[in-house]
Amino acid sequence: SYTTFEYGNLKISPAAPQSGGEVTVSCDIMNSGKQKGSEVAQLYIRDEISSVTRPVKELKGFEKITLEPGETKTVTFVLNSDLLAFYNRNMEFVTEPGTFQVMVGSSSEDIRLKGEFEITANR
Repeated sequence: SYTTFEYGNLKISPAAPQSGGEVTVSCDIMNSGKQKGSEVAQLYIRDEISSVTRPVKELKGFEKITLEPGETKTVTFVLNSDLLAFYNRNMEFVTEPGTFQVMVGSSSEDIRLKGEFEITANR
């Protein structure tokens, strides 16, 4: 792209969903340059503590947007239970309670925003 983009206003809701629930992650992206341009916003997560080894960054969503100079758009990702689940040692597809790190950026090496949420056990 021949322009630059700024990321901001990261929102994660709810901050403590129950296991099996959905998490909505949104952020604003602004074209801070002088040319019209396209950007691919990418959402990564990291399961902080798990019963099995998990990747440091897992791509869970991406969206391409085109912005005019000075224009801002909000990008929204929905993480459902299938995107947060994995196969445990017993080959069961589960979502374990715990803290998940959220990372949004233009690539896995260019993370612009970070946040977290915590999956709680069902009551």
